[in-house]
Amino acid sequence: MTILFRYILREYSKIFGMCFSGLVTIYLVIDFFEKVRRFLRYDSGILPILLYFALKIPSIAFQVAPFAVLVATLLTLGLLSRSNEITAMRSCGISLVWMSSPFLLFAGGVSLVLFSFSSTIIPLASEKAEEVRAIQIEQKPEPVTVKAVQPWARISANSLMKVAEIDTQGTTLRGIRIYYFRSPFQLDRITEAEEARYTDAGWVLRNGHHRRFPSHETVELARFSEQTVTLPLIPNDFSSSLVGNSETMTFSEIHNYLDRFRQEGFTFSRLLTDYYGRMAFPLVTVVMVLVGIALSLRRSGVRGGSMTVGIGQAFIVGFCYWTTHSVAIALGRGGVLAPVVAGWMANALFLSFGLYLLLKVRH
Repeated sequence: MTILFRYILREYSKIFGMCFSGLVTIYLVIDFFEKVRRFLRYDSGILPILLYFALKIPSIAFQVAPFAVLVATLLTLGLLSRSNEITAMRSCGISLVWMSSPFLLFAGGVSLVLFSFSSTIIPLASEKAEEVRAIQIEQKPEPVTVKAVQPWARISANSLMKVAEIDTQGTTLRGIRIYYFRSPFQLDRITEAEEARYTDAGWVLRNGHHRRFPSHETVELARFSEQTVTLPLIPNDFSSSLVGNSETMTFSEIHNYLDRFRQEGFTFSRLLTDYYGRMAFPLVTVVMVLVGIALSLRRSGVRGGSMTVGIGQAFIVGFCYWTTHSVAIALGRGGVLAPVVAGWMANALFLSFGLYLLLKVRH
């Protein structure tokens, strides 16, 4: 690593640190003043409130880091251009690829950090933050059961289950309805129960009845007080995927969940889309570096351009990327796009855009 390489990397790191800390602070201050008035009504003290916002920092840092990388790239190249250092490097025969290497190396390191945040730290911190908000700040009693956010689950190729409430451990379900179908997608029977408990023998339904539909005109009703039922789901599946969402699931939890059901033919468009989106987002830092270098040098070749114009371009690029990513994720969750396509679409489009602009730079 040459002296010049270390110099560029050091200057870039300092500017990134200022941009990143400034953006996180602005985001945190806005979020703080938006919520603190409501929190103070509960007279919970200042420590739980501070703990809540501290637990939100990983998620905030994850969201603003790519934009901070883009702004830092434009500012660093703008300052180097203002002092004619880029012109001096080019006069010494230093290529554009070599000049870009410190930026790409730093962006790669940030991507690894963001990936670790996305895989483990953010889900755990977000779940703990919501627990602090509900129990310590709003002083709600610790929930025994919660309403299922995603109440429907496919339990076999010909049956669906709907759950109204789930206990926090996932071992007790309430308001159960299981729909069984016969070919060609005609309702065969419905099993309803007040409660289902997970035991050593499996799931046991309590206080329910079966309704069979042997024909369009007749219904057979059979009541029961207790009956075992075969379900492929275990308590962890209910406590993670139905009560919450993929944002509070670590990558290992998502992998375990998908591996158990993929071989049975289940599809998980929403979960897979969020999974691929979380995998792709950390790599946007590398994409933003390429776009930032191209935007900074495109106007006047390798000499660099105006910092003011560059900052304006950074806001436009950041807004366009976030809009594209959000739309792609929404389409993937709805099944319009394949989950892997939806997760990686924004990265692929802006990587192509950055490479195209780099080819337009006068070497």
